[in-house]
Amino acid sequence: MSRLPPGLEPDPVIEAYKKDVDRTLLRENLKLTVEQRFERLFELQRFAEELRRAGREAWGRGTDR
Repeated sequence: MSRLPPGLEPDPVIEAYKKDVDRTLLRENLKLTVEQRFERLFELQRFAEELRRAGREAWGRGTDR
């Protein structure tokens, strides 16, 4: 069992959340260039806006909020 220097013990809260994080997605994202990550972000924003527009249309609210 390896010993960590004082003050570097694992935080139990972080350890509890780590089991629910898909680190493969983080690794894949970090393989991308900054430009590629921004492009994915912009695509996600366009998709979110399209979902909002479709939701407004489906509920008959048009473009006003």
